[in-house]
Amino acid sequence: MHTDTERCVRAVRSKDARFDGWFFTAVLTTRIYCRPSCPVVPPKPQNMVFYPSAAACQQAGFRACKRCRPDTSPGSPEWNARADTVARAMRLIRDGVVDREGVPGLAARLGYSTRQIERQLRAELGAGPLALARAQRAQTARVLIETTDLPFADVAFAAGFSSVRTFNETVREVFALAPGELRSRAARSAGPAGRTTVPGTISLRLPYRTPLHPSNLFGHLAATAVPGVEEWLPRGSGSADGGPTGAYRRTLRLPCGHGIATLAPRDGHIACRLALTDPRDLTHAISRCRWLLDLDADPVAVDEQLRTDPLLAPLVDAAPGRRVPRTVDPAEFAVRAVLGQQVSTAAARTHAGRLAASHGTPVDDPEGGLTRLFPAPEALAGLDPDTLALPRARRATLTTLTAALVDGTVTLGPDSDWDEARARLRALPGFGPWTVEAVAMRGLGDPDAFLPTDLGVRKAAAALGLPATPAALTARAAAWRPWRAYAVQYLWATDNHPINRLPD
Repeated sequence: MHTDTERCVRAVRSKDARFDGWFFTAVLTTRIYCRPSCPVVPPKPQNMVFYPSAAACQQAGFRACKRCRPDTSPGSPEWNARADTVARAMRLIRDGVVDREGVPGLAARLGYSTRQIERQLRAELGAGPLALARAQRAQTARVLIETTDLPFADVAFAAGFSSVRTFNETVREVFALAPGELRSRAARSAGPAGRTTVPGTISLRLPYRTPLHPSNLFGHLAATAVPGVEEWLPRGSGSADGGPTGAYRRTLRLPCGHGIATLAPRDGHIACRLALTDPRDLTHAISRCRWLLDLDADPVAVDEQLRTDPLLAPLVDAAPGRRVPRTVDPAEFAVRAVLGQQVSTAAARTHAGRLAASHGTPVDDPEGGLTRLFPAPEALAGLDPDTLALPRARRATLTTLTAALVDGTVTLGPDSDWDEARARLRALPGFGPWTVEAVAMRGLGDPDAFLPTDLGVRKAAAALGLPATPAALTARAAAWRPWRAYAVQYLWATDNHPINRLPD
């Protein structure tokens, strides 16, 4: 979009927050870059230039605006809707792969040379992988500076910087403030009461594009929560996390340790609190939480497309902004999808809870009832299928899946090619269309995944007058592409099922 100057100027003049993250405005006279919705008086059009990423702005010598804080914009929805090399690279960079494995590690995961990755990212985003990772490190550093009391040396290494000197230089260059000045400004903004962060945790806000309808998003996560791994903290529970609506909590398996995330819907943002055993995991934890809640989606574009169907339009108008509830770990969701085949939501929770209790890694949670990490595929590889209270065929499906995940026959992650992952899952015994598409929708994040054989979808289709058979429904749903996964959320919402409402 940044190449359409006229459209960008209109968005900046109208301060349209829908375009935050789509592009960034750099002002030639002040050498500052902003998000489109920046509250200051817009500069003259001849003084504006537009970039596709914050990293490109920083690389061109612009510093972040102190008013609109463009580094905290929602991520570009481009990386949600695409599965090409650039989109997969951006998802991996967002997960911190460059900080942990370098550019060669990023290229190896994608199956390209470092030169090819560099060329493709520069062509589309105006910056290479190192510059993109540097911009993300600066953002992570800012979160740690403003929300914790960690010494700056610890902040530097936790954010992924190789030295304290590089950390200081980058923070000064990007934000035009020293780390100490950033912390002081944050303390003044918090007021006399100061920060209310629980010791040992990091509290932050996760922005999103409005509208957002939280009922099906958090309702689905709460209704399918695995005991010990996930929980719903009700409102009025005596904890600030519960707030006026309640909060969803779950354990996280992270590259350097583990953590616990507490997520609660608020007006204009998601309140997020992270308890991490290693602060180096902050970037990855934030990325996984945003992915889980589909916070980088463009709901206006999705809903406009679905409204073109006269049978879906009333559902969209009644509750716009539905998101697709995803997962923090695609491999975990694949296992849970197998456990949920042809059983109720409650039965699937029971099966998953037993598996977690028997094979999950224990964790401490002083604030709630979380006790386990969901077992990794390696922990399930040697599982005795006779110990599972499942039909024989489903036991075979589960053990085959875990073996394929361990040996690399099936790879599920932010770098996955959606079509290839589908093909490999279909080759496993017991993986029919419903399971494959469920993993594609919630595990891999394909916005066009579709479940025409799902019971809830078929019931909703019959009630709305849509075609009843899977083949006919799939043909009708071609008009909903590339947002069929969101259409599924609107169809599911027609039923009075716990996944469609926040717990009381």
